[in-house]
Amino acid sequence: MSKKKSTLGLFKKASELSTLCGVEIAIVVFSPADKAFSFGHPEVESIIDRYFTRNPPQESSAHQLVEVHRNANVRDLNIQLTQLLNHLEIEKKQGEEIEHMRKDRQRKFWWESPIDELGLNELVQLKGSIEELKQNIGKFANKCMMEQANVFSPNVGANGFGRYDSLDNKFGVGINIASSFPNGYYPGFRNGYFEI
Repeated sequence: MSKKKSTLGLFKKASELSTLCGVEIAIVVFSPADKAFSFGHPEVESIIDRYFTRNPPQESSAHQLVEVHRNANVRDLNIQLTQLLNHLEIEKKQGEEIEHMRKDRQRKFWWESPIDELGLNELVQLKGSIEELKQNIGKFANKCMMEQANVFSPNVGANGFGRYDSLDNKFGVGINIASSFPNGYYPGFRNGYFEI
């Protein structure tokens, strides 16, 4: 790359920097032949004079207007940034609360987790709970069967025939049903009791 292209690229970047940041800038570049090339915004001489004399810049009304507008934009952007950061913080807290609730739920309802995610102690506890549930279901089913047997038990005579008191029809006529089952035994159940 030639020195001329490098110098032009440098001046272009300086111009972009001046425009984007709203600053005054001056660049002086010397060639190998000791030729000076300069770029400045607004002017190289005024910026160099101010640099050597340490005088503050003389602001024009247009520059002041641009500065006021820029400050207003910066203030608005800062307000938006603050609002977004506050919103982000609220969302983070809500996310943490949801995660905390999810972990609590997993701890409380660990048996709802897939079996391959349970530890040995949890598996042993789950097995015991299932066995206890099985026994309770068996007891409850037997109780229901006994209650149902008492409600529908026939007044069985010596010959095995009887009448179901609870099956009287709406006309008051009893229904006689022949029963060939011994007392306490019903087909489909072992010894008259429901067993799992």
